[in-house]
Amino acid sequence: MSRSAHPAGPRHADVLPEGHYSAPPADLNTLDPKVWARTVGRDERGVVTVGGLGVDALAEEFGTPAYFLDETDFRARCRAWAEAFGKDADVFYAGKAFLSRAVVRWLKEEGLNLDVCSGGELSTALSAGMPAERIAFHGNNKSEEEIRRAVEVGVGRIVLDSFQEIVRVAHIAQSLGKRQRVQIRVTVGVEAHTHEFIATAHEDQKFGIALAGGQAAEAVRRALKLDGLELIGIHSHIGSQIFDMAGFEVSARRVVQLLAEVRDEHGVELPEIDLGGGLGIAYTSEDDPREPHEIAKALSEIVTRECEAAGLRTPRISVEPGRAIVGPTAFTLYRVGTVKPLEGLRTYVSVDGGMSDNIRTALYDAEYSVSLVSRTSEAEPMLSRVVGKHCESGDIVVRDAFLPSDLAPGDLIAVPATGAYCRSMASNYNHALRPPVVAVRDGEARVIVRRETEEDLLRLDVG
Repeated sequence: MSRSAHPAGPRHADVLPEGHYSAPPADLNTLDPKVWARTVGRDERGVVTVGGLGVDALAEEFGTPAYFLDETDFRARCRAWAEAFGKDADVFYAGKAFLSRAVVRWLKEEGLNLDVCSGGELSTALSAGMPAERIAFHGNNKSEEEIRRAVEVGVGRIVLDSFQEIVRVAHIAQSLGKRQRVQIRVTVGVEAHTHEFIATAHEDQKFGIALAGGQAAEAVRRALKLDGLELIGIHSHIGSQIFDMAGFEVSARRVVQLLAEVRDEHGVELPEIDLGGGLGIAYTSEDDPREPHEIAKALSEIVTRECEAAGLRTPRISVEPGRAIVGPTAFTLYRVGTVKPLEGLRTYVSVDGGMSDNIRTALYDAEYSVSLVSRTSEAEPMLSRVVGKHCESGDIVVRDAFLPSDLAPGDLIAVPATGAYCRSMASNYNHALRPPVVAVRDGEARVIVRRETEEDLLRLDVG
């Protein structure tokens, strides 16, 4: 899979078809640093460690399944993004990837801002001490209650997603005696999964206001006229799990053209441009993500070049990495329950979790890696499919992978790069209990999101 491929699967890109798998790796005990958090390794016993702690001891203390998050890696990635973009740009961590109060505190301490898209995410951010002015509020259908609270607490920006929302936010802000800073999210006709920059088809989506037909220009005109709004810029988002910058170039060119139209018609040069997130990570060894400094350099050059061509001052750039920060920092630890060989096909390895803790494989045909982590093995590789315990044939965690042929019930296996969206999208399907998130750093582990209990489930059931 190259920088231009999309690990979300064949429904999103021209990737390898169902049933395809590559040759087994030369050494099943090797941990590819591209897909594992930076403090992960193996100790002298062959047990995988993170932050200096073995997964056998972690499983004993916290149980399985569980997400283990390398706090050292998370903080380092925050710093790398902040340093790459510098003081003349803004980095907003996309909270939808994974959000908890501990994460909010880390973001605050490392100098990043936060992007939220619901009242619950806003509450989490505020309860952990994130200054409201460092919060951006997204969403295609924000409720009046969510907007009111965002304006009341003074969020730094609200991203307007429709003509109705322009009026709604302006009315609420004015009723509170405030002038709310806003951006307008535009749909630029670019969908950057596989270089498919189709100018019409990808406007058929629920987000944003289309550039086509002058709709975005009309949204700007309306926002500039309303006393309750301070329009500070244009927002654009072109996709997810992106490995190259070509789509951003097309998007930036179209957004800058809109900025030039705004200047020519209204005499205003909007000071900000937000190019969104969607930057990819390595889920398998074939993936080749870019480093933050490469991304920052490329985006800065793209925007500067387009603004110079249009005779505009270069606006302040914002980006919204979520997966790119938290995704690689965590892995999910499972205990093997059943090993079921199917002659001539593959071996099904059933674990104590499944689609309730990682829906992405079932939802997107997403690809993941997996390793035996409680020991090393010199056994021959076997083609395996890691599946969960749910009553669903699509309950697949890793579709095709090689594991040692001596894998047995009780072994621990781990799936790396599960920091983004796995806990965020976790469910109680089959009344499963959502796993805990455990932060590990410098030989210490602590729960930052506890495991659900049966009491939690029954407490909600008031029937």
